[in-house]
Amino acid sequence: MKRIAAALAAVAALSAQAQSAPFAIAIHGGAGNFTRADVPAETEKQRLAVLSDSLEAGRRILAAGGSSLDAVVAAVRILEDSPHFNAGRGSVFTAEGTNEMDASIMEGSHRRAGAVAGVTTVKNPITAARAVMEKSRHVMLSGRGADAFAKEQGLEIVDPSHFRTQERWDQLQRAKERAGTPLDHDAPKAGAGKKTSALAADEKYGTVGAVALDKSGNLAAATSTGGITNKRYGRVGDSPVIGAGTWAENESVAVSMTGTGEMILRSAT
Repeated sequence: MKRIAAALAAVAALSAQAQSAPFAIAIHGGAGNFTRADVPAETEKQRLAVLSDSLEAGRRILAAGGSSLDAVVAAVRILEDSPHFNAGRGSVFTAEGTNEMDASIMEGSHRRAGAVAGVTTVKNPITAARAVMEKSRHVMLSGRGADAFAKEQGLEIVDPSHFRTQERWDQLQRAKERAGTPLDHDAPKAGAGKKTSALAADEKYGTVGAVALDKSGNLAAATSTGGITNKRYGRVGDSPVIGAGTWAENESVAVSMTGTGEMILRSAT
C-alpha cells in the first residue's frame, strides 16, 4: 500500500508540475511599418479578430498540455483560412494569374522539419509541410509533386479558385501596370504631411507564422505565405527554406521570418 501511495503521490506531483509549467506562443501576420491611417477601421477590426482567434487556438492547446507543434499548426491554419493575410485563402497572384503557396514547419526537440513550395490545391499548406516532415523521408517538396503528396496523405484539397480574392486580383493588375512586384511590407511612403495611398495600404498583407513553447519545454515554428505579387518563373522565397524562413531548436530559439525573401536568403538572417 505504501508503494501505491508513493506512486500516486509522484503522479500527483508530476501533474501539478505540468499544470504550472510555463508555455508561450507568438504569432505574426507579416512585416510592415504602417499606421492606422493606412487601414480602414473595419478592416483593422477584422484582421485583429482573426489574429486573436489564431493566438487563442494555439494558447488553448498549450494550456491543456498539448504540443508546440500542434499549437503552431492550429494558429497558422486560422490565418491561412482568412483572406486578410498573404497565405492560403488570401494569397497574392503570380504574373500568370495563379496562386502558388509556400510553407514550412520545424520542431525543436529533434530538429525535424518539413516544407512545401509552389502548391496550388492544398487548402492549408502548413498541414502539407507537417505531412512532409512526419510522413516522408524528405524535407521539402515542390509544385505538382507537393500537391500530389498532400492528396495522397488525405489532406483537404480544393479547386485553385478557392484562393482567388478580388482584392488580390486587383492588386495584381496594378502591379502589372507598374511592371513591378510590390512587396507586402515595402509599399511606397507618402510625402511629409500626406497620407499614404490606398495602394500602399492594400499591399501590406503579410506572410504569417507562429512560434511556441510547450509545457514539456519543446519549441516549434511554422511559416506560410503566398509570396509576392506578380512573381514569375516559380519564384520561391525564404518562407519554405529551413534555416531562412523557419527554424526551431530547443537549445536556442524558434523563429518564423517575414520580410523580403531574397534579402533574407542572401544574408543568412
